[in-house]
Amino acid sequence: MARKLIGLCACPMGLAHTFMAAEALEQAAREKGYDVKIETQGTDGIKNRLTPQDIEEADIILHAVAVTPEGMERFEGYEIYEVGLQDAIKDAKGIIEEIEKDLGIK
Repeated sequence: MARKLIGLCACPMGLAHTFMAAEALEQAAREKGYDVKIETQGTDGIKNRLTPQDIEEADIILHAVAVTPEGMERFEGYEIYEVGLQDAIKDAKGIIEEIEKDLGIK
């Protein structure tokens, strides 16, 4: 069964950077063999909303945010890795590899 990475991307404007980070994380996670789902929060609302099942099944939960996202209570009790949007855009694969190392995932 494939490992699952979920993410949440949000910035104050919720325009380009939110979607650039989501795309970078999605692509890097797929390249590394993950099932992936990324929620975005922006001026057009919440897209691709993470469900309680998505959160429960996730091996990695990654937030690339520049604001406090809506619905943070959904993640209580789970380990969340938070990075800056720019970091996710520039080095999504490196971020995922660092988290894997931290979690002992090979």
